[in-house]
Amino acid sequence: MIETLKVKGMTCGHCVSSIEGALKQNGVTAKADLASGSVKVDYDATKISREKIRTIIEDQGYDVV
Repeated sequence: MIETLKVKGMTCGHCVSSIEGALKQNGVTAKADLASGSVKVDYDATKISREKIRTIIEDQGYDVV
């Protein structure tokens, strides 16, 4: 499943790397876009839920809106 999530609080390249890395560890392919404040995620819904993805991002210190 592919979705785009709006994320508040990304301000630099480290933010992008932090989010992408945390999601990758959980089997999610992610591409964060600093300019648009969004993260495009590609995941297997039978293995991880959208809510879990949201929690992973929020645990990194960002808000999913």
